[in-house]
This record gives sequence, C-alpha cells and structure tokens, in this order.
Amino acid sequence: MSTRLPGKKYKSVFDRGRPLRGRLMTAWMLRSEDAGRQAGVVVSKKSFHDAVDRNRAKRILREGFRLLVDEMPADADWVLVGRGALKGRRTADVMNELRYLVRKCAR
Repeated sequence: MSTRLPGKKYKSVFDRGRPLRGRLMTAWMLRSEDAGRQAGVVVSKKSFHDAVDRNRAKRILREGFRLLVDEMPADADWVLVGRGALKGRRTADVMNELRYLVRKCAR
C-alpha cells in the first residue's frame, strides 16, 4: 500500500484535522476509521523560492515519513507542511521532528 495521501483527502485533513507545530514543519493529523497511515506533503513558494529547494524539501519529508510509517498511529492521515527552517536539513532531522510530533499527539 502506498504511503501517499490521495489528493481528495487533503481538504478533509486540513478542515477536520489537528495541527501539530514543530520547527521544521507543521503536521496536520486526522484520525478516522478510513485512514490508512498516509501522508501528503505541501511546501510553499513563499518558504522555498527555487523549485529545486521545494522539491528537495518534499522529497525529504516523504522519505522521513516512509521510514517511520510503522511508528505512526494506524488510524491517522497526515499532511506535512514544510517550513523555511527545513532548507538544508537532512532526512534524519525530519525523522526526529516527526517522532517528536507523534509523541506530542499521543498526549
């Protein structure tokens, strides 16, 4: 099964989900019965002017989620919104931030 969130689910995650703010990203999480441990990624032109930087940010967000998918709640969908502080970071930094956000949502 793919870890990518279908485009039609983004709006419901933003509308009904809970935001979890971190230094590198804001993660929106929505728990529901039809959720499938999937994540969508959003990176704005305002934060990352160059397409190369935007695409790298999206790549490391997706990879970080993919590596941690087994640690994520089974009944949650995610939308990860990259922030400017993500520029120049590595996948390990994203993984640490995601672990922190998952612990934060468990409280």
